[in-house]
Amino acid sequence: MHSSIKSLRKDALSLFQTGIDAADPYVATKLCLAVAENHFEISLDLDKPAKKRCGRWSKIHLLAFGKAACKMLKAAAEIIPEHRLASQPLAITNPENVIALKNTTVISANHPDPDLSGHNAAKLIAEKLANTEANDLVLLLVSGGGSALIPYPATGITLADKQTTTRLLLASGATIHQVNCVRKHLSRLKGGHLAKLAAPAYCHALILSDVVDDDPSTIASGPTIADNTTFADAVHILKEKQIWQQTPLNVQVFLQKGVHGEVEETPKSNELFFNKTAHTIIGSNRISLKAITQAAQNRRYKIAIFNDQLSGEAKDIAEQLVLYAIQLTEHAFPQATAILAGGESTVRLQGTGRGGRNQELALAFAIAAQKHQLPGKWAFLSGGTDGLDGPTDAAGGLVDTDTLARLKKARTNPENRLNNNDSYSALKKSDDLVITGATGTNVADFQILLIHP
Repeated sequence: MHSSIKSLRKDALSLFQTGIDAADPYVATKLCLAVAENHFEISLDLDKPAKKRCGRWSKIHLLAFGKAACKMLKAAAEIIPEHRLASQPLAITNPENVIALKNTTVISANHPDPDLSGHNAAKLIAEKLANTEANDLVLLLVSGGGSALIPYPATGITLADKQTTTRLLLASGATIHQVNCVRKHLSRLKGGHLAKLAAPAYCHALILSDVVDDDPSTIASGPTIADNTTFADAVHILKEKQIWQQTPLNVQVFLQKGVHGEVEETPKSNELFFNKTAHTIIGSNRISLKAITQAAQNRRYKIAIFNDQLSGEAKDIAEQLVLYAIQLTEHAFPQATAILAGGESTVRLQGTGRGGRNQELALAFAIAAQKHQLPGKWAFLSGGTDGLDGPTDAAGGLVDTDTLARLKKARTNPENRLNNNDSYSALKKSDDLVITGATGTNVADFQILLIHP
């Protein structure tokens, strides 16, 4: 049934789509909200349906930001009666995920590089939150990308300063936790600051997780979550990544002031307003990986989970995955095998080419598979669930046993392309790009390796 490379490729694409569908933000949001006759209900834990937060809130402030903002807001607006809303709902998302919504302000802002449109949107959030009252509810719909979409730099820091700092961090191979630690300390909304602005109202965030450990303080830089990192941590990260000297002077000065206690730290868990703040994870990489596993089993694949919290350099992961697959296939399986992973790799930018972490991982896998002589027929997909991998129109790459032969025929050297971070053009030549378009969701990445021994 899985004998041909063509059928393996088809299955890989289908399983990837299963993962995306399982993170549908519209469906997930609908599952979490209910309006009873005189109160409003919010699910606190999808695994425990009985756990709910109930309230007779007088007015509801509805705000959404992130790649899934429009779909999440559409679902919430269909449940919450219009007369209960404090003002017109607001959704901030990237251009690819903009949907026109009735009686809603929808703002398109740039991602991953923050822009002026996002800056103005962030100011609008702050203005809306200035008018909250003690018995109001601020309902936030948060999804991946939210961090870049609502930039609101701290006093004395320009948007350009923040853009430069973020670019330096991303190019240095910093993890998402490290990037967010710095961003939180340069922001008026991130790292719990938004919960502080929402006070004295109640605050609840429905969160579509795009980070591997579902840490709510990392998703969109945790706007409603207490921050346990410090200014000293932020300085340490910039120095450790050897980018402190290139960081804008305004940023250096501001962070040093924070270290010396001249600027207030990000909100910590002992702040009283956090007593009125809660959140629910409504979709995640873990939930979607479970759905992919089930779908692969239904197709009669033997399942092996390589890593459900994947992180690290894309090239290194490719090599480790090939060696893991070889080790598994040595025990000659009588059936086709699906080796699955979920998470988010990083790329160290050394070249001038185009690509993204998933395309780089796919190309590196094809090279490593030939180098270590991965047996049998195989197809390997690495893709981002948001449909956008790096500054390209591809979600990722889908390589197979014959990819390098196709590149050779196209007179393209895969190693040279990989070393130049030019995975996009290589995979385009071998017809191995995965193009889904923007999906309206974001729960990090999936890796799907299908092998027929």
